[in-house]
Amino acid sequence: MTGKAMKFLLFTCVGVHLLSLISGKTIYRNDMSQRTFQEIKEEIAHYGDVAKAIINLAVYGKAQNRSYERLALLVDTVGPRLSGSKNLEKAIQIMYQSLKQDGLENVHLEPVKIPHWERGEESAVMLEPRMHKIAILGLGSSIGTPPEGITAEVLLVTSFDELQRRAAEARGKIVVYNQPYTNYSQTVQYRIQGAVEAAKAGALASLIRSVASFSIYSPHTGVQEYQDGVPKIPTACITVEDAEMMSRMVSRGSRIVIQLKMEAKNYPDVDSFNTVAEIIGGKYPEQVVLVSGHLDSWDVGQGAMDDGGGAFISWEALSLIKDLGLRPKRTLRLVLWTAEEQGGIGAFQYYQLHKANISNYSLVMESDSGTFLPSGLQFTGSEKARAIIKEVMNLLQPVNITQVFGDGEGTDISFWIQAGVPGASLLDDLYKYFSFHHSRGDTITVMDPKQMNVAAAIWAVVSYVVADMEEMLPRS
Repeated sequence: MTGKAMKFLLFTCVGVHLLSLISGKTIYRNDMSQRTFQEIKEEIAHYGDVAKAIINLAVYGKAQNRSYERLALLVDTVGPRLSGSKNLEKAIQIMYQSLKQDGLENVHLEPVKIPHWERGEESAVMLEPRMHKIAILGLGSSIGTPPEGITAEVLLVTSFDELQRRAAEARGKIVVYNQPYTNYSQTVQYRIQGAVEAAKAGALASLIRSVASFSIYSPHTGVQEYQDGVPKIPTACITVEDAEMMSRMVSRGSRIVIQLKMEAKNYPDVDSFNTVAEIIGGKYPEQVVLVSGHLDSWDVGQGAMDDGGGAFISWEALSLIKDLGLRPKRTLRLVLWTAEEQGGIGAFQYYQLHKANISNYSLVMESDSGTFLPSGLQFTGSEKARAIIKEVMNLLQPVNITQVFGDGEGTDISFWIQAGVPGASLLDDLYKYFSFHHSRGDTITVMDPKQMNVAAAIWAVVSYVVADMEEMLPRS
């Protein structure tokens, strides 16, 4: 039996020896050693000085504002970074060189195939009951209209249920969704499935109220999905304001006619890369704590918030640890994902390539919900691992951010979490995040360097301590 197989066997046997935390009995067993939770608490408490050093360097020292300044340079130089675009590949090459210049180890690019879609020119005009130019953004992977466009009457609905009830009215029309915003995960279903549901009813196109918590006449784009066996129809998002105006017009008995023109086109998949850099572990180099964000974005704004901030605090975490001369026992691996916005395309290929080593992944982390001032850490994992993470977060008392919430998540790390690897993300100001998300407003102006400093400090402390503890996080 190989060493790796033996480690895996020991790991899977751990569950037998996991007992109550509260009783202070054994919670993890490895190489015949038994450690109480109290002993693990004491081990973590010894990282207090290291945590303070990381916080001081990130928030008050010579590294303050560094992640913001690095991010501003990239997004001002390259702009938005849509999957399949020259901008994205330029950004990947810049990051590859930057990570090497930063002195990180094992910097390399891992090739993947990603989608290539371009929106082209697009417009929508209300012709009846009055002339009005409608702001739109085509949704990712949408087809285009014929060159002359699609001119049709509108059927306005507020839910999929209403569309099903009125399906007979939809044939030959443009379906406009004016669904209320509840939260992102619920409301985004209208953006993802809106075209398919409208097409099932015989609609010619669909326009979806932007999935946004706040609007100043800003359309918000994003991915949508066609379904095999259902006709593909053009689809775009419109502003909250226009969706609500049309709703009022319809309630007064007005007939609405819209002309929609979209040049959107899908092309064959293209070559791209996940970008990787490491601080190689000093004692267990084969074991990994992964920190990540995605480098791609939509083709509007600068992609500074989504997800430049997450990518750059992940880089900053390794920079801070390197600058302090720290080398954790396990390898700290930075991955900057490609084509996240199309559904974690680059990350899924990374998972396929590396999942044979899944037993060596202690924690996977992704920041993709903003790098404003976090409320705390979201975590998914066993109760034993959660108790350990709570102790680690207590080291963040100097910045007064110590809470641990449920549901650590991220599109790119979801494959690992579903397979049982503990996962972590930052809980951030989602109202602000979804005000700018996937819109022209996602620029560096949204970002606050001081808030990024704190987010980077949290990211660095958690990743370093978990990577340096004597044992990996216990799984369920």
